[in-house]
Amino acid sequence: MQFKVPQFLEIEDKIFGPFTFKQFAYMAGGGGMCFVVYRAMGLFWGAIPILAIGGLSLALTFYKPNNRPFVDILQSGIKYFSQSKLYIWKKRPVDTKIQTERMRQMSKEEIKIFTPRLSESKLKDLAWSLDVLDLKK
Repeated sequence: MQFKVPQFLEIEDKIFGPFTFKQFAYMAGGGGMCFVVYRAMGLFWGAIPILAIGGLSLALTFYKPNNRPFVDILQSGIKYFSQSKLYIWKKRPVDTKIQTERMRQMSKEEIKIFTPRLSESKLKDLAWSLDVLDLKK
């Protein structure tokens, strides 16, 4: 028994002339919103909002940075700005008086020895914690 395997699943069907349904919806929605702004504000006061809405509509329809739809980029940007962020590498304030006194008391040899080094086991532990541990749990 032979079965036909569907191919080209990523390619959307062209429904409205050269446009897919999504492209047509973005264009029609943008055009409709531009018309509503034009009727409500007039051409003089509504020129900037009309250009912004039209530009967004055209970007959603045709612009594909890195072969990804612009709506995915827009969604990722909104998600990035709306979610809370976890800052791990924060710089801690250092008490400069204590630090300078300690450096004055140390000899040159102690300063050379003082430089921290990562041993192989610490490096493995760090790599494991970065790969395996999930801090959001």
